[in-house]
Amino acid sequence: MARPVFFKIMLLLSIAAGGLSACASPAAPNAMLGQSTEPYTLDSGDKLRVTVFGQTDLSGEFSVDGTGNIAVPLIPPVVARGLTTNELQLSIAQALAATLLRNPNVSVQVTEFRPFFILGEVTKAGQYPFVDGMTVQSAVAIAGGFTYRARESTVHITRKEGGRLVELDVPSSAPVRPGDTILVEERYF
Repeated sequence: MARPVFFKIMLLLSIAAGGLSACASPAAPNAMLGQSTEPYTLDSGDKLRVTVFGQTDLSGEFSVDGTGNIAVPLIPPVVARGLTTNELQLSIAQALAATLLRNPNVSVQVTEFRPFFILGEVTKAGQYPFVDGMTVQSAVAIAGGFTYRARESTVHITRKEGGRLVELDVPSSAPVRPGDTILVEERYF
């Protein structure tokens, strides 16, 4: 008689374990949100230093405008949105080689990342400058801290990755990327 009871208990435990593992699977994308292996891509609001070696008139600081372009002197606007700095260097060099220079040597550096946005249960919601290495906790601190109603354990982040918007809940220790929108939700009790 002990054997049938043992098998019933084992069956119930395996069903419960399967149910728990099914509950855990949606959390995997949340963990990956801050661990993106994609290289940083440029977008509106980024400020860049473009250096054309030997050509001080063509070098300078430029902003990626609302259309995703930068305006380098003497060449048509160059598309920057969605490109890495290395890809933008190549695009500018090709544009310069087509019209002005032979074998131009171009360098592009990000001098100021696009801002992040924070909404919801923080003291001062709004747009703030991004700082390299920023986490949700430091973003909340910049926004004046949590309100008394805030759910502090997790926040909702909306981020553009690979040309699409990704929306996930992350812990407050998760990294923030330029252009992120952070929503601190209200706790229910």
